[in-house]
Amino acid sequence: MADILSKDAIVAVVGAGAMGAGIAQVAAVAGHPVLLLDNRPGAAQTAIEGLRAQLGKLADKGKMTVEAAQAAGQRLQAATQLSDLAPSGLVVEAIVESLAAKQQLFADLEKLVAADCIFGTNTSSISITAIGSALKQPQRLAGLHFFNPAPVMALVEVVSGLATDPQVAELLYATATAWGKTAVHAKSTPGFIVNRVARPYYAEALRLRSEGAADCATIDAVMRESGGFRMGPFELMDMIGLDVNFAVTRSVWNAYFNDPRYLPSLIQQDLVDAGFLGKKSGRGYYDYREGAEKPVPHTEAAQARPARIVVCGDAPAAQALAARLQAAAVPFERAASTDGRIAEADAAVLYLTDGRSATQRASETGVANTVLMDLALDFNKATRTALARAGQCSEGAFGAACALLQAGGLQVSRLADVPGLAVMRTVAMLANEAADAVYQGVCNAKAADDAMRLGVNYPRGPLAWADQVGLAAIRTVLANLGALYGEDRYRISPLIQQQVFQGKNIHG
Repeated sequence: MADILSKDAIVAVVGAGAMGAGIAQVAAVAGHPVLLLDNRPGAAQTAIEGLRAQLGKLADKGKMTVEAAQAAGQRLQAATQLSDLAPSGLVVEAIVESLAAKQQLFADLEKLVAADCIFGTNTSSISITAIGSALKQPQRLAGLHFFNPAPVMALVEVVSGLATDPQVAELLYATATAWGKTAVHAKSTPGFIVNRVARPYYAEALRLRSEGAADCATIDAVMRESGGFRMGPFELMDMIGLDVNFAVTRSVWNAYFNDPRYLPSLIQQDLVDAGFLGKKSGRGYYDYREGAEKPVPHTEAAQARPARIVVCGDAPAAQALAARLQAAAVPFERAASTDGRIAEADAAVLYLTDGRSATQRASETGVANTVLMDLALDFNKATRTALARAGQCSEGAFGAACALLQAGGLQVSRLADVPGLAVMRTVAMLANEAADAVYQGVCNAKAADDAMRLGVNYPRGPLAWADQVGLAAIRTVLANLGALYGEDRYRISPLIQQQVFQGKNIHG
């Protein structure tokens, strides 16, 4: 078998919707003759006309030459019936997410194409092994999972089922790479990499909302402006569609035999039942109807600067705070940190969250005026942070902690005293899920990080992020969450445990 699909090989795409058309464009731009088939009369030709117009726009913007755009457009041809695909070297399926429909399509194709024709399925959730079970040659089938929009998104998951020939997977990996994509290998398990590892991004936000930590706009703002995520979880779910997001969550949960780690949210179920599906229906977590008021995140009012500010220790958060205060010409003292404190502001003592609630931490340490700060992607560049105060902490002390961070140029959002706050617990759970995927042989650590950065635009791969925070610190956060909630949801991945015991990071 060749190392890469020859450019002379015909690439057939079945399904002329947004995803199928996008895959067809990618293959045509890469130099392959492309056949596009759809069971709706005229749909394939309409899609091709749209693709040619899109290629023309790319040429107008200087993103490709006019000659290249025209050549790619000419390589796109509509097929009218399945038998037209007989000469194909690769057939990629992008039809409805139905196991029976996909099995029937490939079984029919197997009777038409040559024995060395490769089958790729763009499924995002159906078992490759199950699809392949209907074939006489299941070894020729692998997942070739693009992300929408396919011409723009860099990631392709190459997914091997139980019967997939490793050479087929390697050829698809090399071909996707030649097409300008970043390919990652994955084993066919529920959710593959992205749809599995991404579950905590939504699940932890929904848990925070159910516990009254803050409103949706505030949680979203913290995740964007402190966590560095492009979109907050609630606005992202509204964009995806709550019905779609809920269905994927349920699918993964069911596929893992109702593992509590993937437990769906009653909040989301209620919205779906009500028909509040996000932007496409006009209402979701937010109201998109005409005249609806756009909610703003809760931000603490400006507080008077504390009379005494002490920055403690040299942890990244403390170093960044010192730099911010210095840049703002705010006087402060420096001191060592004996108990993990970041700073003191009058009577307040500020710590980075470790997965305990502020109230629990204050009780265990005897520091009544405990205030906890959330994790940031980059403490030097963050524009907002979340704080929570212990039940024992005075309102005045909390105000001093807010004032300290405001003096450093940060907006402050108050969260209820939930363990792990928002960014920290989410990053810990994303890293935990990615670590389990690696531990279970679904993918390697680099693939997990690449997939999450490129497939869902995370600001950093979750395992690289865990290494940066400190794997032992992530383990502590997970252990504290597990102890407080008493749920298997927060069980720690054996890979994280093993690496911490050896004093190693995930990436070595």
